[in-house]
Amino acid sequence: MKIYTIAESINIMSKTIGPAIRERVKGPIQQMAEEELAKGSDMLDLNLGPARKAGDEMMAWLVETVQEVKSDVRLALDSTNSVAVEAGLKVCNERALVNSISAHPTSMGERLPLVKKYDADFVALTMSEEGIPRDANERAVALTSIMAAAEELGIDHERYWVDPIVLPVSVDINQVKAYMEFMPMIPMIVPGATNTCGLSNVSNGAPDDLRPILNQVYLLMLYNLGQESAIVDAYDKEMMDICQGKWEAEAAFVKKCQDGENPTATTDMETKLLKTYRVLNGDVLYSHSWLEN
Repeated sequence: MKIYTIAESINIMSKTIGPAIRERVKGPIQQMAEEELAKGSDMLDLNLGPARKAGDEMMAWLVETVQEVKSDVRLALDSTNSVAVEAGLKVCNERALVNSISAHPTSMGERLPLVKKYDADFVALTMSEEGIPRDANERAVALTSIMAAAEELGIDHERYWVDPIVLPVSVDINQVKAYMEFMPMIPMIVPGATNTCGLSNVSNGAPDDLRPILNQVYLLMLYNLGQESAIVDAYDKEMMDICQGKWEAEAAFVKKCQDGENPTATTDMETKLLKTYRVLNGDVLYSHSWLEN
C-alpha cells in the first residue's frame, strides 16, 4: 500500500519561495517543483494564503510557472481567496484539487460551484461555522453538511478528498484519537471519497528534534487504518519512504500495537516506535521527554 503524496513546500509563507512568488521570479519555484517531483510527490500544493492583492494574477502565474516544469502535473490550489482559486483553475492542464472547502456557508457557497464548473476535486475540510470539531461525531456532521451542498450541484463522490483535521498531540490527545475514530465513518458517509490530511500538524508545538518521529509514527498508524493521501514535506526522506511503502516492517510493528498485541521492542527503532505510539494513542501523557522515559 502507498500513500498519495501532496507536497507542501511551494508556499508564500516560505522565506525562500515567498519572495520569488511575490516578485514573479520563476527559478526558485521551478527548482523546488522539480525537486519535489523527483522525490516522488504525486501532486504539488500551491499555497498563496489570503492572496489579497492581485491574488488572481498571482495564482494564474504560479500555476503556469509550475506547469512549465511538467505540463501534466496535478496541482492543489490553496488560498482563502476564491477569486484566486478560480484564476488558477482556468489555467490548470490537469484536474485540480481545491484546497479546501469547509462546512461554513461562505466556503461552500463560493467554492463548490467552482468545483462543479471546472470539474475539479476538492478537500472537504470537516470544520463548521463553530470552528474545529470536538470529536468524531462533529466531524461527521460537518462532512454531511458539505455533502448535502455538493449533491445539490451534482458533484460526484469521487471528487471528495475528506480531511478530518489533524491537531497537535501536545495540545489535545482526544483530537488525535478523534481523527482515527472518524476514519471508518468516511466511506459510510461518502462512498467513493478519498481521505487526506495535513499530517505534520500532529507535531506542532513539539521540539524540532522530536517532530519527525511523531509525524512518522502517526502516519504509520493512519496508514494501518487506511489513510490514502497526505500533505507532507517532500524533503523529509523518511516520510516519503513511508508514503512509498518502504517502511513495511515498521508499519507491521505499529499495527501489532494497534491490534493490542503489546509487542516487545528489540531494537532502538522499535523502542522509539513503541514509546511514540503510546503517546499518540493516549496511553501515556504527552511530554517533551516521552522518548527518554
